[in-house]
Formats: sequence, structure tokens, C-alpha cells
Amino acid sequence: MSSNIAYPHLRPTDNGKQLIVDGRPFLSLPAELQNSSLTSSEYMNTVWQKLVDTHVNTVLGCVAWESVEPAEGQFTFKELDRVILGARGHGLRLVLLWFGSFKNGISTYTPPWVKANPKRFPRAKLRKAGGILQTGDVLSIFHEEAPKSDANAFAHLMRHLKDFDGDHSTVIMVQVENETGLLGDSRDGSAMAEERFSQAVPHDLLSYLASDWEHLRPDLKQNLAYFKAESQPRGSWVEVFGRGPHTDEIFMAYHYARYLNHVAEAGKKEYPIPLYTNVWQNYVGTDGDNDFPIVAGGGGLPGDYPSGGGTSNVIDIWQHFAPALDFIAPDIYLNDYSQSCEKYRHRNQPLFIPEQRRDDYGARRIWVAYGSYQALGASPFGIDTLEPATNSFTKHFGLLESVSQIVLDAQRRPGALVGFYFDELASNGSDPSKPVIVSYGGYEVTIERCFVFGKPGTGSGMVIHQGDGKFLLIGWGFQVRATSESPTAAFTGILRFEEKVVANKETGELRTLRVLNGDETRSGNFAMMPNEDPDYGGFPICVTIPAHTMIAEVEFYTLDEADV
Repeated sequence: MSSNIAYPHLRPTDNGKQLIVDGRPFLSLPAELQNSSLTSSEYMNTVWQKLVDTHVNTVLGCVAWESVEPAEGQFTFKELDRVILGARGHGLRLVLLWFGSFKNGISTYTPPWVKANPKRFPRAKLRKAGGILQTGDVLSIFHEEAPKSDANAFAHLMRHLKDFDGDHSTVIMVQVENETGLLGDSRDGSAMAEERFSQAVPHDLLSYLASDWEHLRPDLKQNLAYFKAESQPRGSWVEVFGRGPHTDEIFMAYHYARYLNHVAEAGKKEYPIPLYTNVWQNYVGTDGDNDFPIVAGGGGLPGDYPSGGGTSNVIDIWQHFAPALDFIAPDIYLNDYSQSCEKYRHRNQPLFIPEQRRDDYGARRIWVAYGSYQALGASPFGIDTLEPATNSFTKHFGLLESVSQIVLDAQRRPGALVGFYFDELASNGSDPSKPVIVSYGGYEVTIERCFVFGKPGTGSGMVIHQGDGKFLLIGWGFQVRATSESPTAAFTGILRFEEKVVANKETGELRTLRVLNGDETRSGNFAMMPNEDPDYGGFPICVTIPAHTMIAEVEFYTLDEADV
């Protein structure tokens, strides 16, 4: 590799971390393929251009252990190489998803020589009614052969990526396993697991929980009441944490984190690009955002969702005991989006969303991730079965692509930007999306749904504070007003409002297209960013102008009582 080319890596900023690719900050506009799409370069040749036309710049897809090591010790990467060349030829980056020991809480992507040898690679046992132990379709994490073999295969993969792609950085990150955890029970009931559960809780876990108590997430502390009540907790897992499913979950989280760290560490020694793992969430809780039955996605208690995966109530354990992972990433489908983003910025780790909804509802929410939580990227799942012309993300990613350098610059500055969305009105006419109110530069700034005479539409975007009363507005379907926070202010108004276009995408330079006033400000009251088809509600005068560039700059000013 040339000495002047850096591998993809994460660079600390004053506000978190940014992904660096080819020596520059990179705003990922990612999309994940259906599970098996990336196994075929022939199939992907029908998909690459669709992704480019959707303004995707990063593609997430699987590399399966069963495909690269079909016989033990015999590795093949020919199909993967063709896939990498296809992505590179279309100017796309890749995030590879290592489907090794675990995929969605089971082990169906392991090679035949692993699946068919339960003596060497024992399965987890699920405890059922009547004391019955059911053999799970998942490897037990309490034996040495599985993590050793997985780590060996992953190391071979990472070594090959360095050799084949290190000079090109087509592959910019790798996900280690997929939605790890145990389904069907809160913990493994196999003989080895039971033995570990009855043994003394490892000192490193006890020491960590005690010494770092003030920084633990509240939902973990809630499950540690028994532990906290003991003056010097020691003994078995039940003796230290009490009996129940959340003790089981802590037990599994500790051992899953160590398992994945072993795999990730082996790969990072070969090629030190960013590594992470993703998390299937608990869909039933205070942050649920769905009215689907549990069977649609799992939730409620550990085992309904994968027990021991990096959910927010055990993310501290994962962050400490899997240090070879650069961050833990949430898959957000049926949970409150903003709350999930906040949870996974814990300890200032970077936010990356590997999977989320691909519909309008999901697309609107990515502005919160990029704006309010400085996301590296937010990725809809199943992108290859959508057409660019009807894909909601085409419009959102297109606008983000054009202003990516501006967004990256703002993400580095603490408190410089906020993202938001406005959903469809409820059937009874009520508004589920509240105004966003923030303080910037001595002004209270209110961001709300854009005014129309007819039915208000959806909206989304971000507001970037540029200093004093100056703001950059990006998006559509919203309006911004400001009030001076000075107790002696007599008046706050709009000094100027200009529609902008991107003059240089590489540098983020903008130029003025139109100077806006009059109807575009509701006679000086708001800086309006309408959507593309505002509803006039039968009103005969078109005073709400349809969106055009979706980028504008507004500057507010204030007059003091002493001066008027």
C-alpha cells in the first residue's frame, strides 16, 4: 500500500468521531441489500446503477462464512473480488457484513462442516416447559472451537481485503456478525452454560460495574438493583444479580461481547479498518414506535428479542468487553427513532444505523440521525428491490449528497445543527409532530411544519447555525422563526433570506439563486421552506411557493428597546 494513503478510520472531533476515507471526512449515504444479494456478482451487475441513481454512495451486503470457507481451511474469495470490482467501477463504497457464527440470533450461515459437527461445535439448549431442553439452531458461546474457527475465517477475510482492496478503500467498514443474541430463551441452558452460570461472576465484570457506576445507562442500573444493594457482591450470577431474565441477559451479554471481541480482534490485527456489530432491538417498551404484534419482530423479554445482544440496557457491557469493535450500532425499525439515536451515542460513540425502514416514514427520520446525532450514516434495508424513481430515499439522499461537505463541517462543531421531521397528520387532524425549539446565538429558534392554506404536508431537514443570527436551512416542508432572548429586545425580524444552490459540492461552496421576501416569509414572519406540492386548499392565490433548491440562508436581527 502506498505510504501516503490511509486506511479508512475514525477520527475524533470536538463532537464525536467522523469516518475518514481517502484522507477526507466521508458522509456515508448507505443502503443495505437483501440478505443474499451480495453473494452474486452477476446479480449485483443488475443493481449497481440503480443504487447510483438513488444517490447511495455506500452499499451494505453480506459475506457468508459458508461461502468463503466451504471446507475447513480452504478459502475462496473470487466471487467477493468480483463484487468489490463491480462496486469500485460504479464509484461505490462497501460495508461488508460478516455472517459468521451468528445472523439474527441463529447460526444458519455457518459452513456445513460446522453445522454437521455438534460434538466439536455444540449447540445452545433452549429451556422449555416441563424441564425439556430443545436444541437451538445456534452455536453455544461457551465452547472454544466455534470462536476460534470463526476468528480464523474472519482473519483470512480481513487479510484478503487488505491485499485486494487496501490501495482502493472500496470496503470502508466491516460488520462483525449480525444481530447477535439468543432467541427462544433468556440464556443458554446447555450443561457448559449452566456450569458457567453457577460459577462466580468474573471479577472484571464486578469491578467494572462498581467503578463505572455513574456512567452506566439508566436501563442497565435498573436491572442492577440487587447488585447495588450488596456491600461486596460476590458469588454466582444469581447470588450477585438475583434470579430472573435480566440476570440471564447480563450473563449472555458478557459472554457474547467477549466472543465477538475475539473474532473482531483477529480481523483487526490483519486490517485495522472500522469494525462494529449491529443490534436487534426490544420492540416492546417505553420507546416502542409500532402497533405490530410481537410475532412481527420480537420484543418484551430477553429471548423474545436476542438475549445478550447489544441493546441499550447492556450496551455498557458490550462497549467495555468488546473493545475491538469501534461502536455498537442499532437497527431501528419499530422503536422511537430519536430515542434510539440518543441511546447509541452513549459514551460519545459514533452513530451508524445499519438497518432501518425504507419507506417515507423512515426516510424522513434520517435527518435527525445526521443532524442532531452526527450520524456516520443511516441505511434503509432491502434497497435493491426498489426502483430509484419511486424510492423515498432518492430525494433525501440526493439533497444530502449535494450538501455533504457542509453537513460534515457542521457535525464537527458541538451544538451547530439540529435535524427534524414532520409526519403525516393523524386521521382526526391532530399533529403528531411537535415544533422543535432550540437556542442559538441569542435567539430562540422555532422550527415547525410549513404553513399552507390547505392540508399541511410532511417535511424534514436540518438547520445549521452559522453564527449570531445566521442559519442555513436544508430540506422541505418546514418554516423557521426566531425571537431574541434578550430581555430588552423590542423586535425580532428577518434581515435577509436567500435561496441557495451548490456552486462546488467538493468544498461546500454555495451561491445565491434568489433573494426571498414577501410571500416566501409570510410578510416577514417566517423563513418558509415549503414542500414540492403545497396544498392551497382551494384558496385562489398561490402564496406558498413550491420547493425549488431546498437550500436557503436566513439571517435574523433584533432591535433593542433603547434604540426604538
